[in-house]
Amino acid sequence: MPRVAFRLRIKAGATEEYEKAHTAVWPELLAKLKEVGISDYSIFRRGQDLFLVMRVRDFDAAWDALAKDPVNQRWQAEMTNYFEPVSDLGSHERFAMMEEVFYME
Repeated sequence: MPRVAFRLRIKAGATEEYEKAHTAVWPELLAKLKEVGISDYSIFRRGQDLFLVMRVRDFDAAWDALAKDPVNQRWQAEMTNYFEPVSDLGSHERFAMMEEVFYME
């Protein structure tokens, strides 16, 4: 299954709240993530920068399905308060996608 990675940026001063929210991700959201084909999902942080890595069969289809899901919509409404724009995100991009240049299994 393909792996994808992208970057997000937390607002200054919001790191603690963001991490606290992720100690108790809603079970129904976790189930939905799995339902749309997302697995092996990790979020790494350095300062305000987040690096998200996951396996997903079809990234765009998964995020399109999540965008329509009421549980995900509620979660995203809460998470939006923690993020600031990624500086080099293009107008046509949903996320600042990373290009994999090396992988060792």
